[in-house]
Amino acid sequence: MNWTINVNRDQLWQLQDRVFPGFAASGERRVHGIQAPELPSHVQPEIDAGKISFYQGKVRDSLIFPRRILMITSDRVSAFDRILDLVPLKGEVLNRISSWWFRQTEDIIPNHIISRPGGRSLEVRPAEVLPVEVVVRGFLTGSAWRDYLKGDAVSGISLPGGMKENQEFDEPLITPSTKAEIGDHDEPVSREEIIRRGLVEESLWNEVEAAAQKLYARGRELAAARGLILVDTKYEFGLVDGKLILVDEIHTPDSSRYWFSESYASDFQAGRAQKKLDKEYLRRWLMDQGFQGQGTPPEIPAAVKLELAWKYISAYQQICGEEFEPDFSDIQAEYENIRSLM
Repeated sequence: MNWTINVNRDQLWQLQDRVFPGFAASGERRVHGIQAPELPSHVQPEIDAGKISFYQGKVRDSLIFPRRILMITSDRVSAFDRILDLVPLKGEVLNRISSWWFRQTEDIIPNHIISRPGGRSLEVRPAEVLPVEVVVRGFLTGSAWRDYLKGDAVSGISLPGGMKENQEFDEPLITPSTKAEIGDHDEPVSREEIIRRGLVEESLWNEVEAAAQKLYARGRELAAARGLILVDTKYEFGLVDGKLILVDEIHTPDSSRYWFSESYASDFQAGRAQKKLDKEYLRRWLMDQGFQGQGTPPEIPAAVKLELAWKYISAYQQICGEEFEPDFSDIQAEYENIRSLM
């Protein structure tokens, strides 16, 4: 079946003069080497008084209130655990994909969303986030394949011999990792080690695993309806009033790997690379420049960033089955939504 992508690459390129000025708002400052907007003047005194706290991660900025959080998905892009640059419209695309998936899975497990006040932002409930990320893998690919070639277990799971790259597992694997600080690498960890180290209690971890498997199954089901395979994905969980909820993001191109289902079997049998719907484009470009996370990253040309923006937009349309209509709002306007929460 031929799935139509509605986005027009040429139109996006024609919009670049409208897109890129959004990165040049007045009063910018640098965050992890990347420019970011200033907080509104009415917010800083609240932070200084300890009434609000402000946290900036690799991609998301969070203003933390006593009973709610304004979480803004920035246009920052990372690869090889390094924040590298800004990609037009990326924050809005990722926020809208996550919002769509949260709606599709809220019958499986509650999530942290209260409202979506802007294109890049979510108003969410504060949660005690578990210190372990949950990666569910349906296929032997990526870092799992590299570990397999070295004869290593995958997060403590020993795999049978004779498997091939991109082969589907009989049952999806849960391969957790500890959460690293910005600039460091996440470390794989086994179920047994999680419990032994007291990172998560065994009964709660059982609940986490069950929810992750159900979320992945739903993701596979809905992706298949769009001609895609959800290959692997990352989930984060937290506790609110002692109850497990889903937090952060879900099934975005940043946290997931997608392949096109119509070509999977033939590519696998021929030993060819799978046709992907994710941000491998940037990783491949960086590797072609000789950069794999060490040393000074190369400057990313505007043409590469705009092509990556097109890939994010087309991913939204392919995954969600909806045409993407950007609002082109200045990211500074997202921060102004803070006033309504105070």
